[in-house]
Amino acid sequence: MKTFIKSLVIACSLSFISLSASFAAPNPIGHPMAVATYKAGIYTTKEGKLSIALDKEAGAPVDLRLKNSKGDVYFSQHLNKKAKTFRIRLDVSELPDGDYQVEISNGAASSVQLVTISTQSPTTPSRLVAIN
Repeated sequence: MKTFIKSLVIACSLSFISLSASFAAPNPIGHPMAVATYKAGIYTTKEGKLSIALDKEAGAPVDLRLKNSKGDVYFSQHLNKKAKTFRIRLDVSELPDGDYQVEISNGAASSVQLVTISTQSPTTPSRLVAIN
């Protein structure tokens, strides 16, 4: 009788352990369930504005940030998992000259594009034309 009870307890505990392992979350804490793939285009306009175009798959979020070389964030946008496209034109004329980074992250990987802002000083022509 004792051996029957011991084997029954062992069988129940093994069943409980295997069931609890199968109900465990397959995704570790802190990692996104789905990762969105995206395509981004970053360019400047004639007016000196920074245009950002982002196309992504629905189902996972993407974060977009404009930071300086020190890490200060000047612009941040979170795209939810339902968004598929995002277009924005940023006026960077008020930003000080320097190097900036446009960082696009989907939670698992991030891409960084470098942007340099510099103000061109007006130059005087080096050629002189005289009419007699």
